[in-house]
Amino acid sequence: MNGDLIKFDRLRGEMVKKQIEARGVSDPKVLSAMRNVPRHLFVSEALWDQAYGDFPLPIGHDQTISQPYIVAEMTEALQLDKQDRVLEIGTGSGYQAAICAEIAFRVYTIERIHSLYLSARRLFDQLKYHNIVTRYSDGTAGWREESPFDAVIVTAGAPEIPNPLISQLAIGGRMVIPVGNQYSQELIKVVREEEGIRTVNLGGCRFVKLLGEHGWKEL
Repeated sequence: MNGDLIKFDRLRGEMVKKQIEARGVSDPKVLSAMRNVPRHLFVSEALWDQAYGDFPLPIGHDQTISQPYIVAEMTEALQLDKQDRVLEIGTGSGYQAAICAEIAFRVYTIERIHSLYLSARRLFDQLKYHNIVTRYSDGTAGWREESPFDAVIVTAGAPEIPNPLISQLAIGGRMVIPVGNQYSQELIKVVREEEGIRTVNLGGCRFVKLLGEHGWKEL
């Protein structure tokens, strides 16, 4: 078992150096979080040897755990600090929430697939992420009772930016969301300012569809 821990520690270090730092992610808080979170525990044991590869992996229900670099890029774009409250739409495996929880004060994460919601909650408890709050619901409506949020991260592709998520951002808050069609999107950073919202295009990406009332409609 100790041998496995040493191996996975080494693989995480290589992942951060070769896949993340080499592509320009430089926020020390993000790099530290990526080194700390045991990514292999967020996929099935059969995929452990692939967990630190430069690609997404399936987690069931036609969902994926994102490529490590895109997780790091999105987290860096949020500009998180230790007092921030973060809303995540699409818990999935729980990996992105864990990365954010390493940096921020509290992470609120919503998942619409019940078995993923349950397995992520169990893993958060196992890894003692007591600052992650989970909810089984339609994430496109956000979490109004806990708003406003300093940061919102959406881990599925939306046809447009859901208005409830914009309204739940604090002034000065940042959102990162993939926006586009069902096959490819642009990663958009939204900053809510006193006079309105400002958007920045961070480049192309590909995510599974964001399903829900304010996203893609289920067939």
